[in-house]
Amino acid sequence: MVDPWCSPSPHPHLSPGDFNKLSRFIQERLGIKMPMVKKGMIESRLRKRLNHLNIKLYSHYCDYLFSPEGAEKELPYFIDEVTTNKTDFFREPKHFTCLVEMILPRLLAAQGPGKKKKLMAWSCACSQGDEPYTLAMVLSEFARRSPGFDFSILATDISNRVLETAKKGVYDTTEIEPVPMALRKKYLLKSRDRTRGLVRIVPELRRKVDFRRLNLMDKRFAIGQKLDIIFCRNVTIYFDNETTEQLLIKLCDQLVTGGFIFMGHSEFLDCKRLPLVAVAPTVYRKVK
Repeated sequence: MVDPWCSPSPHPHLSPGDFNKLSRFIQERLGIKMPMVKKGMIESRLRKRLNHLNIKLYSHYCDYLFSPEGAEKELPYFIDEVTTNKTDFFREPKHFTCLVEMILPRLLAAQGPGKKKKLMAWSCACSQGDEPYTLAMVLSEFARRSPGFDFSILATDISNRVLETAKKGVYDTTEIEPVPMALRKKYLLKSRDRTRGLVRIVPELRRKVDFRRLNLMDKRFAIGQKLDIIFCRNVTIYFDNETTEQLLIKLCDQLVTGGFIFMGHSEFLDCKRLPLVAVAPTVYRKVK
């Protein structure tokens, strides 16, 4: 008997069969593991898409998503909903200390990237821009102390939504709390309307970062040049071992010999299977 005081759900639950279809698609297309325990999360995240499209059943949404029209029109929104975009300014700060105190001086001593040519860095899962803008601040400060040093940052993500936020470079004041006060004064502009509590990355820093959409599951990355530094932090925690290894092989191919990869604090690489050696916790150098 239906409780007369309770309205039936406008969208009956996502069935295990439809979830499995979506799960397989997510892993094949995005590399992200999606076990059955995530069904409730996916159901919740997709509910807004069903509401927006005025679709009543998850099964009908799946039919639409996998249709030619859905692949063209709905897929970008689907990707936005199912991907996790956790990021912070100066996340894992020891990495930036390692970069400034050990890696950049080593590169400069070899008269390599930064002097003879621009140092090229890549934030390969940049989310809303916190990581590449942090990197831009750190490299800009280093450049102030090292005449002639120059750099450029490529920042990519699969989500169009977070890339649009990143390109604007506008953040709530609560989001920039990890940024040291001295850097806030140099690189953040306060909104004229102080009641909004917003800041924006200064134009000269925004110009240092090139934001592009890129799927790390693509067979090849159309980047166009080798990178000196790659930040791939807290990405592979969502992948299985095979997907992780395939990604790291592709990342190593994009890295110059002597370049560096930064991984997340809970990600550890099997250097026996990759042309990498550890130089610091979760920091690796390409050796061949």
